[in-house]
Amino acid sequence: MAMAKPDYSKLPYRPCVGIMLINRQGRIFVAKRTDTPDAWQMPQGGIDEGETPAIAALRELEEEIGTAKAVVLAESGQWLSYDLPPHLLGRVWGGKYRGQTQKWVACRFTGSDSDINIATEHPEFDAWQWVDVEALPRLIVPFKRAIYDAVVAEFRHLAVPV
Repeated sequence: MAMAKPDYSKLPYRPCVGIMLINRQGRIFVAKRTDTPDAWQMPQGGIDEGETPAIAALRELEEEIGTAKAVVLAESGQWLSYDLPPHLLGRVWGGKYRGQTQKWVACRFTGSDSDINIATEHPEFDAWQWVDVEALPRLIVPFKRAIYDAVVAEFRHLAVPV
């Protein structure tokens, strides 16, 4: 007798924060994931119990790029969700989630490039760069592209030189 496939649609979304880190030139930080060839993304990660999205954003920056030298500029007006593609369902996050629901935070980077260190305790990235805001959606994996389109639309006005 064949085992029934799990119904992933009944699983919850993982609460997460995403960070659009903007430098003084108005360009956006992206990094290339170590586990997915040619997959670039902005920093993101889970929101811990009792954290606000802004606090989680600064913690995630420290954990993922080695610095939290940033000030919060804005928070997205709504939570944005995506579902994992079928080949990842049940394989990531211990199989507990069907995807992520994300609150996005725009931050102005106040440090210098030398403050960025992706060789963290648990590295997620193997390269990084600053890109123009309009390039973001083309860099991201297809199943997250609609999220990036929405983030760019909401925060585009903040991606300017200061």
